[in-house]
Amino acid sequence: MSQISLRAQAGRAPGSRESRRIRRRGLVPAVVYGRGVDPTPVAVDARDLHTALHTEAGANAVIGLEIDGGDTLTTMARVIDRHPFRDEYRHIDFVTVDLTRKVTADVVIQFEGAPVGVREGGVFSPARTSVSIEALPTEIPSFIALDVSEVDVGGSLRVADMPELEGVAYLDDPETVVMSVTVPAAEIVEEPELVEGEELEEGEEAVEGEADEDAEAEGEAGEEAGE
Repeated sequence: MSQISLRAQAGRAPGSRESRRIRRRGLVPAVVYGRGVDPTPVAVDARDLHTALHTEAGANAVIGLEIDGGDTLTTMARVIDRHPFRDEYRHIDFVTVDLTRKVTADVVIQFEGAPVGVREGGVFSPARTSVSIEALPTEIPSFIALDVSEVDVGGSLRVADMPELEGVAYLDDPETVVMSVTVPAAEIVEEPELVEGEELEEGEEAVEGEADEDAEAEGEAGEEAGE
């Protein structure tokens, strides 16, 4: 992974009012900190930042932050605050890194292949879109490919099934499910309702039964009277 250069303007005053003013100028408020570096407020060009974070490395790009009037710091963007509706950055935290020391990162999972279970009528259900890893900053992959073509209906793949990559250690629980092929939800079969005519017939039978009982009672009463 190659290092990307990004210029930063020093001397930014902290505070939300100043941050709004900076954004109106096409800049993104940021702060840089890390081992041996005091937290320093800076500002970076919004378009340059977008370019830096949209290379093959994505958000895990190694960025050489060139601060005006200072040294170039080797950093990574670690806290990225995006606007909830617009495609823009609100604030960035740059953390200094040592290229000889491992760091943690979240890497996107790229599912490859069509699961056997899907061809048999199952439903592909991704449970995770990324995994946490530990690696040297320059050895963080842009994505991790996971072959799902052999997964049957009711089957799944876990973190333990992720491919082994040299220099990369998975940090998530090995039993964590990353995808599965589920059985389609069964349709609820409703009990057939009685037809209106059938209800009437049952009612008529009930009435006829009551009429027979009444006639029988009247006959017994007549016999008693005759006696």
